[in-house]
Amino acid sequence: MKTIRIEPNFDSWRSKARELLSEAVRPEAILWEDGTSTADSLFDDLDSNASQNTTPPKGLRIPREFMNLAELVACHRASDRWGVLYKVAWRLTHGKERQLLALHIDSDLKRLEVWASAVRRDRHKMKAFVRFRKVSTTESGCEQFVAWFEPEHSIVELTAPFFAKRFASMEWSILTPWRCAHWNGKALQFSPGVSSREAPKEDELEDFWRSYYAHIFNPARLKLDAMQSEMPKKYWKNLPEAPLIVELTRKAAKRMSEMVEAPVSAKAHVSERFPSGVPNPEPQQTVIKPEDVLARADAIKLAELRQLGLQCRDCPLYDRATQVVFGEGPEDAEIMIVGEQPGDSEDLAGRPFVGPSGDLLDKVLSGIGIDRQAVYVTNTVKHFKWKREGKRRLHQTPKADEVHACRPWVLAEILKVKPKTLICLGATAAKALVRPDFAILRERGRVPDSELAYQVIVTVHPSYLLRMPRGEERELELARWISDLTLALKAP
Repeated sequence: MKTIRIEPNFDSWRSKARELLSEAVRPEAILWEDGTSTADSLFDDLDSNASQNTTPPKGLRIPREFMNLAELVACHRASDRWGVLYKVAWRLTHGKERQLLALHIDSDLKRLEVWASAVRRDRHKMKAFVRFRKVSTTESGCEQFVAWFEPEHSIVELTAPFFAKRFASMEWSILTPWRCAHWNGKALQFSPGVSSREAPKEDELEDFWRSYYAHIFNPARLKLDAMQSEMPKKYWKNLPEAPLIVELTRKAAKRMSEMVEAPVSAKAHVSERFPSGVPNPEPQQTVIKPEDVLARADAIKLAELRQLGLQCRDCPLYDRATQVVFGEGPEDAEIMIVGEQPGDSEDLAGRPFVGPSGDLLDKVLSGIGIDRQAVYVTNTVKHFKWKREGKRRLHQTPKADEVHACRPWVLAEILKVKPKTLICLGATAAKALVRPDFAILRERGRVPDSELAYQVIVTVHPSYLLRMPRGEERELELARWISDLTLALKAP
């Protein structure tokens, strides 16, 4: 057995792995270690420039999907990640297991997906919890900022381009104990990690941020378990709003009771807080029929379609919902996402996917490189169907006749947007738009020969993931869901 020492990054592993695969070196003959190359190496007799070659050796085909997965796994801190990656690469090439990446129950692939999922989660946390503090202003007027963050994995170099794009006009540094990223307005640079003592503690803008955070805190949407899952306490020490969290959560129940007992109707409260959300109008003598709208879809604009939707009375759901929740997004969006129906948060806000399911969807879309603002999002059913349990309004699955009544509206949206990729989230959307007997857990993925869009993708609804108990099964299902959504980036 030979020891292969590599720099602990994806490029270094990829170069060495391709050399090993070209030499047909079996996985069990290699011991991988983080470090620098030494004389005791399989590559002493190879050209020193060979390790710089990133082209796969002739006859070896490594799927792009695997390389994308490997790039994430390379950031994980598991000491055996390189060996498992090489073993899977060997099985894909020399083992001729071409369908391996589709076998999610395979033990090696499961380990890679769990590691990749942990890295994705760590990247999401970095994007969410990095807080820049102003440290100086240059003579030219350019403001300089520094942030401190403590990632679990080696994600700084992979995630820094996100901040360079979002904060392109600033000069900033993100300091961590293992690696630091620096942006000078033109290019990214990286340096070794530093101590937290190097990071600034506070700046003059943080009082304004704390005031804003306290003002927008909504006690009605407080879910402590979900909040601590998304924002573990280990991150609180670096967040300027952290001192407010304990007090705001302690008073949440009292504030919620005051909101419920206030002599303001739910609809008035919504129209006051959400001017863009238009409550259901009172019934009129002439009510538009959905099938009539679908017949006229080519002749009307999307904004007109939305206004017509406010008049719909074709099923009884309108009577209990706060308002119609129509789709939103660019009229020429290349990607369109269709869910089941609005939830409680969406019913109050008048916008689709703004509750917990929307939060999860936003984070995953951002993580795979899809801008939510460039996507048209909507639901199969436009009114919230619910039942009361105490003071809570709980979701109820719409019946077949309710879905059928609303189907012309979502079909009209598809006709107006003309997306290249249509993503159906959940069984309701799949059965309404693809096939009434569509079995989502068995048939998920790309739908062949659909006339709805250039490619149609069906996968589970994010609420399905949120209902799963925490653990490895949920992590694996989340990884599978992300893989489904990633299909939107690939031509069929």
